[in-house]
Amino acid sequence: MRVANLTRTFTTGRRKSKVVEAVRGISFEVERGERVAFIGPNGAGKSTSIKMLTGILYPTSGTASVLGMVPWEQRAALAQRIGTLFGQRSQLWAELPPKASFKMLASIFGIDDGTAAARTAELGELLEATDLFDQPVKTLSLGQRMRCELAAALLHDPEILMLDEPSIGLDLVARQRFRELLVRLNHENGTTVFLTSHDVADIEQVAERSIVVSNGQIIHDDSVSAMRQQFLSAKRIEAALEQPVDPKAMAAMAGPGVTVLPSPELILRVDVDTTVAPIRDVVNNLLENCAITDLSVVDPPLEKVIAEIYETR
Repeated sequence: MRVANLTRTFTTGRRKSKVVEAVRGISFEVERGERVAFIGPNGAGKSTSIKMLTGILYPTSGTASVLGMVPWEQRAALAQRIGTLFGQRSQLWAELPPKASFKMLASIFGIDDGTAAARTAELGELLEATDLFDQPVKTLSLGQRMRCELAAALLHDPEILMLDEPSIGLDLVARQRFRELLVRLNHENGTTVFLTSHDVADIEQVAERSIVVSNGQIIHDDSVSAMRQQFLSAKRIEAALEQPVDPKAMAAMAGPGVTVLPSPELILRVDVDTTVAPIRDVVNNLLENCAITDLSVVDPPLEKVIAEIYETR
C-alpha cells in the first residue's frame, strides 16, 4: 500500500459554506503482512482515509495504490482482494443466519458453492463461531455478531483487512478476543491488518506499528515497541476498598515510579511508570496492604498520548 500527499476536503453549510480539510496531505507505506494501527481522536481523519483507501471516496488530491490498484478507479477489482469491516455498519442480514449472507457474498465474489461451504467451515473453526452461523443475526450478542462480521470479511480470503473501529461497542472480554483473532489471522495467513481505532489497547495488543493522525495530519509513525517505551509507559490502577487505607500503608505503597493520587475515601488511584516499577509488583503490593473489592488497570487516554507526541515534535 502506497499513499502520497492524500487530501480530502468537504464543503459544509449552505448559506455560509465552509471548506473542511478532513485529510491534509498524508503519506505512508504499508508492506504486506504488516499489522498497522491507524489511530487518533474523533474527527482526526481516520475513517475518511480508510474510505479513500477502499475506493468509497475520491480524494481531493494526492495518490494511493493498494495492491497495485488505484482504489477509487478500480474499486470492484480491489474489493475482490481486500476485506473490510466497519464497526457501525453490518454486512449481514439481521433476520437471517450468517450462513445466508455468506452465500450471497460468495455469489458476489464469484465463489462456487463447494468452495464457499469449505471456506465457511474453515472460518467457523478459526473464529470459533461455527455454532453461530445458523442463528439469526438479531439474536446474537454484539461480540458474537462481530465474529460473524469478520468471517464475512474473510470469506474471499483477502490479502488485506481494512478495519474501521471494529471493536466499538464490544465489552472488555469481547474486545480482547477480537484482538487475539486479528493477530492469529496475521500469523497463520499472512493477512495484512490495517486498523483504525481510538483505543490505546489496540495499539499495544494488535499492531506492530502505529500511525497517529490528528487534525487530518500524520504526527507520529513508528513501531509500537518504540511508542510503548516513549508514550505508553504510564498506567493507572484504580481500586475499590473495603475500608480506608492506613496512612502508614499508603506511604509504603509510594515509591520510585509509583504515585498515590488524592482520591475519595474508599477509592484508591495510583499512577505507575512501568519503565521504573513493573505493574505486577505494584498490584501485588496493593493487594498485600489494602482490603480491595475491585481493581482495574487503565490505559492513558489517547488524547493524552497525542498531546505528549505533540510536545516532543
